[in-house]
Amino acid sequence: MNAVPGDALGRATLCALMSSNGMQEEQIFQLTFKSDGPVRGCVAIVNGRGEAKGYVGNPSLGDDFTLQEAIGTGTVQVVKNHPDWPNPYNGITQIRHSDIDRDVGIYLAESEQRSCALAAATSFNGILCTAAGGYLVERLPDCSPDTMNHMERNLAKLIEMNGEDGESLPTNLMLEGKTPVDIASVLLDGLGMEPLNQVKPSPKCQCSEEKLIRSLVLIPREEVDTILREEGKVEARCEFCGKVYIMGPEEVEKKLAQVKGDASIDSEWENEEFKKEES
Repeated sequence: MNAVPGDALGRATLCALMSSNGMQEEQIFQLTFKSDGPVRGCVAIVNGRGEAKGYVGNPSLGDDFTLQEAIGTGTVQVVKNHPDWPNPYNGITQIRHSDIDRDVGIYLAESEQRSCALAAATSFNGILCTAAGGYLVERLPDCSPDTMNHMERNLAKLIEMNGEDGESLPTNLMLEGKTPVDIASVLLDGLGMEPLNQVKPSPKCQCSEEKLIRSLVLIPREEVDTILREEGKVEARCEFCGKVYIMGPEEVEKKLAQVKGDASIDSEWENEEFKKEES
């Protein structure tokens, strides 16, 4: 992935992790930038354990575009879901700045009525991401004007420490060795900061051969037979991690014969072969 799409994905993933902080482990937070720029959209999905995955439509986009040009115009869409919820929560706002973090801040203010100071950025050396970080400070309803003024002074101090390049905040500090706790200590200096829950983010893709079979079950059987007849195999590539799954006609027939229940409903889906493999 080149630097510009990498920056878009990095910022989106950071914003998704910070905006969803504190949710239950099983809860899913999906942030989508559906835009008309040459990066062709950006998606980041995280859960309450800090596991994250995402993709951009055009990971090979060159460096002759700025991030704003790469994103273009469109919408910021958020979907929150939990296995126990009857329906997911959906929110949407317009893209105003095309730099990811400010647009997510606008979404939080307009769609969820959350007053936040949010920044996220990455640093790249060629195609190598050397730093990626951000912060989100949220104003609670009982916050006093004096506390807000103190917080604004701390924020100005952090910006000064990061250097003149405001768009890189806070990656310059991270490149100097500052940790997330160090950055939080500057932001909340004089406000009695006490670190509580700390989560270590990690990349995690849930793709599997079983999900491929479930997808095949959900399309008409004649379409599956046409693919096997014309291609001699079923091939699928995960858009998140890039892993490729290939199955021949005999394997497809065998696994489809083992399917039980409704593949569109998790609680009713059964596949004895995959249960054996998992055990």
